[in-house]
Amino acid sequence: MRDDEDERLLSPAYRRTFIGMSFTVAVFNFADRSVLAVLAQPIQRDLHLTDFQLGILQGVAFALLYAILGLPIGRLAERVSRVRIIAAAITFWSLMTAACGMAGSFVHLLLCRVGVGMGEAGAQPATSSLVSDHFPRERRASAMSLIMLGTPVGTFLGAAVGGWVAAGWGWRAAFLALGIPGMIVGLIVLLVLREPRRGLADGASRGPMPIPDFGAFLRVVARKRGLLFVITGGALAGFGMTAISQFLAVYLGRIYQLPVQQAGALYGTISAIALASGLLIGSFGTDWLSRRGDRRWPAWGSAIGLGVAPLLYWVAFNIDSILWGSVMLCLSGASLLLFYGPTLGMIQNLLEPRMRATGAALFGILYTIFGSGLGPVAVGWMSDRFAGSVFAGGNYLEQCHGGKAALAAARNLADPCAVAATHGIKTALMVAVCVFFLAAICFLVASITLREDFYVVDEERAPGMGG
Repeated sequence: MRDDEDERLLSPAYRRTFIGMSFTVAVFNFADRSVLAVLAQPIQRDLHLTDFQLGILQGVAFALLYAILGLPIGRLAERVSRVRIIAAAITFWSLMTAACGMAGSFVHLLLCRVGVGMGEAGAQPATSSLVSDHFPRERRASAMSLIMLGTPVGTFLGAAVGGWVAAGWGWRAAFLALGIPGMIVGLIVLLVLREPRRGLADGASRGPMPIPDFGAFLRVVARKRGLLFVITGGALAGFGMTAISQFLAVYLGRIYQLPVQQAGALYGTISAIALASGLLIGSFGTDWLSRRGDRRWPAWGSAIGLGVAPLLYWVAFNIDSILWGSVMLCLSGASLLLFYGPTLGMIQNLLEPRMRATGAALFGILYTIFGSGLGPVAVGWMSDRFAGSVFAGGNYLEQCHGGKAALAAARNLADPCAVAATHGIKTALMVAVCVFFLAAICFLVASITLREDFYVVDEERAPGMGG
């Protein structure tokens, strides 16, 4: 039976407050990620880095501590206040973002990015778990999509502010401009949000709910094939999505000979349009279809978007016009992002309340390892190799390292370094998007048992044993 506090936390007014604050956290989450992508070329020139080193900074550096700490933080979120975890997380990663502006070497910047990943490991598992306690099953993907609209807003903010500040005051100031406000948001989260009881929106009993051990969680994941393939498909999709995100500004700068401010603004605009469209259509569309038709639509919709996305990207990467190339990149990104909101919603709907933060953490870890960890590194490595294969002046890495290729592209597209660098990044991205086909297959396999695998309240009678 619900008391007055339960009713308040389920009220439309509080739900709007919760969505608004979670949206703001997501804005700074992705602003702090995207700013490095926009500043990649000036950082590369200043610190004398290769594309491979850029890939490490945008990939492994961020993913390392995220992957190590994600699951322990997810397990912690099953036991303690998720609101406090979110507040601490955004404060720490914002502090480390500001510290990136003081980096004087590759190693120093690497350590700061490790710290950013360490902080961001705490946000999504706790947020996803809170959504499941404030919203019923048929509205969770939609609620997550509203929160994740902070992704395009944050990406645009990081790109626009980062590019603008870097153009006037240098790339170091851009990190400070985005890191300091995030610390203030952490304090506001702690003052405004409240911790709901577990299973509130599912109508779970008020009695203490035992916390399943990690072995029980793994048995549920292994037994629920739909859950296993949803997590796997989402992680594979993250490989290509993060690779594109982290190198798109570099691609635009090289292909269209744009300075960092213009490349950053275009990157932010494309990303914002694609992310917003994909999140809203994927989440609200599959929720609507699920309520009126088959509950497997979240998996089907994800598979359709991921299957079409590589074809659209191949077209986009082979268009010379900056206008039509940008339009196709928006369409490609929107098709790709159809999977994201439904994936987060399905993970919550397939698990019982005391396993949801752990499930979100497991997805976040795999998504980060394959996406943030391997995606940018693989694209950076492939870019250097493909560039070297067409470079006419000898050893590409020796003669065009340290941002020389990017500088040549900005001045003269016919320069051998510029020709090689442009070919390298374009070809690497065209190869990377092929992973979306594998992700689409995973979601199709997940749909086979999805209806039988959904969590129902009766499962509380055997906590940790699944359904």
